[in-house]
Amino acid sequence: MATSLNELMTNLPQIGRVEWIGVRPDTRTPMQVVQEVEARQGQGLTGDRFKAMRKTREISLIQQEHVNAVASLMGFDSIDPTILRRNIVVRGINLLALKNKAFRIGDVRMAWTDLAQPCSKMEAALGEGGYNAMRGHGGILVRLLSSGIIRVGDEVRYD
Repeated sequence: MATSLNELMTNLPQIGRVEWIGVRPDTRTPMQVVQEVEARQGQGLTGDRFKAMRKTREISLIQQEHVNAVASLMGFDSIDPTILRRNIVVRGINLLALKNKAFRIGDVRMAWTDLAQPCSKMEAALGEGGYNAMRGHGGILVRLLSSGIIRVGDEVRYD
């Protein structure tokens, strides 16, 4: 049983699952929903416009639990992930607990780099108050430590 704060911070037995994957080939184009995508270290997701743009934002992830929270704050039953502009939706693991840690989605290793902050486009996408509903629920940004294929249904686990 973990007793120190450091032990508590590194004790992450939960295993999440990939629920949804999307890539945006260019600015102002709709997200393309896919069942699997190639993740290339140093380049990001094949077919995504952020590919190789910045090493700290090769992929963006958001928790389904946070998508549900944003929907609730906005008075919606649900939100289509395509309008949130994130690449991967996961369920069952606290992405914030992965801060400064390496983790895996399937066989692909990655590392938490920053929070994914909402942009002003959330106000138009979700309606009045959308930006503030997303604050604290925007997900995380990661850089890739290895390459491989990420699929819907893959496990998400602390490495």
